[in-house]
Amino acid sequence: MKKMRVPAMLAALTLLTGCGSTAAPHTATDSSVTEPADTTAAPTEAPALDGYNLLWHDEFDGSALDETIWNYEPHEPGWTNEELQEYTTSTDNVFLRDGNLVIKAIKTEKDGSDYYTSGKVTAQNKKDFTYGKVVARAKVPAGQGLWPAIWMMPQDEQHYGQWPKCGEIDIMEVLGSRLETAYGTLHYGEPHAEQQGTYVLDGTTFADDFHEYSVEWEPGEFRWYIDGNLYHTVNDWFTAVSGEDEKPYPAPFDQPFFVQMNLAVGGTWPGNPDATTDFDKAEFLIDYVRVYQKPEYDTNVKKPEQEYREALEDGNYIYNGDFSEAEDLTDDVNWKFLLFEGGKGAAEIRDNMMVITTEDEGTVDYSVQLVQPEMPMIKGKKYRVTFDAWADETRDIIVCVSAPNAGWIRYLQDTTLEIGTEQKTYTYDFEMTNKDDPFGRLEFNLGHRGSSATVYLTNVRLEEIES
Repeated sequence: MKKMRVPAMLAALTLLTGCGSTAAPHTATDSSVTEPADTTAAPTEAPALDGYNLLWHDEFDGSALDETIWNYEPHEPGWTNEELQEYTTSTDNVFLRDGNLVIKAIKTEKDGSDYYTSGKVTAQNKKDFTYGKVVARAKVPAGQGLWPAIWMMPQDEQHYGQWPKCGEIDIMEVLGSRLETAYGTLHYGEPHAEQQGTYVLDGTTFADDFHEYSVEWEPGEFRWYIDGNLYHTVNDWFTAVSGEDEKPYPAPFDQPFFVQMNLAVGGTWPGNPDATTDFDKAEFLIDYVRVYQKPEYDTNVKKPEQEYREALEDGNYIYNGDFSEAEDLTDDVNWKFLLFEGGKGAAEIRDNMMVITTEDEGTVDYSVQLVQPEMPMIKGKKYRVTFDAWADETRDIIVCVSAPNAGWIRYLQDTTLEIGTEQKTYTYDFEMTNKDDPFGRLEFNLGHRGSSATVYLTNVRLEEIES
């Protein structure tokens, strides 16, 4: 939430398995915990969780925000992510109603232009803790440009250095224009890296009802859940100051963090509101926040060793599978066909080639996209991408090798090429200058190119070449 987001189009493919260890245990503590203010005569009790102790909670049953737990955090518009809202301390933007915390975005006018206010609350310096399980039940608002989030930042952001070196834990984010999808993300490192998981509802949205979002934070692993369903696991991260060695694992996630919640308006990820955004209903509702800890945690954890894809016998890192029979590429184990931002289309294997048809080209270049992930990118090596491409009529496509886990930088820069109606071979060489990455991704982007002509691809290769 803190910095610019780029849509994570295939983050689930970066999930890692857990690692175990044996050592003297760490006793979980929270020196900042205080009893919540007595805002009701009989506050709701939080349920017990097997294996955990309840550290603190807020059921939002009172008449006003409990300021022994929460801080208002005001900020001017544009403070981060090019967001439009001013975060205020006004009870018009943050208040309790019917057992929920309400964070409301309000559209007004200032100096003849649209002006937005909203709310952000944090538990910094009041409920900081190290390791535990955060559980929150919430309902998000619908509307273009609305961006609700429940997330965590370190109590001392300078301990390992400013973002992203300090780390960030995003428990949930939902965009008001993509209400069927929720995101859970870990940010870390220098250079900036992230691992993001997505949970997609079928036939309903996160604005239709309340859902329970949770993250389990342990010394060597994070696990994200929605309504009790595990959808994202991360156990491999790092942090470093540029030019220096990495800090000992599990830094930066071995320090106290705090929970915060906000409703942003506009910005680089969700885009700005438009005429369809109903600010009368722009309310982010939080039913409760509960934080649990295990009695102790094993902190003697080791960073798991990365596994890198092996090239095929002919040196190709692209796994094409069996192209001898027609196959819907939507569920292919190697190639992934993806649609975003209004894109509509289909992809299949036919006559030893991939055929991508576009029904609606969408609003961004990745609206219609074919990718193969898990390309091993090793610092100092040179690579060559080759493929044959053509179309039913002359049109543009974009090819690149991207880094989903490294801030979506490009190892092979976005390259626009015009393809004609005759089959032609295209070749691109590049050198890997960043740190080793087992999750490079070859992309073909067909969206928002001014054409819906069918595209054909075959003989796709990614291979190492001599320096």
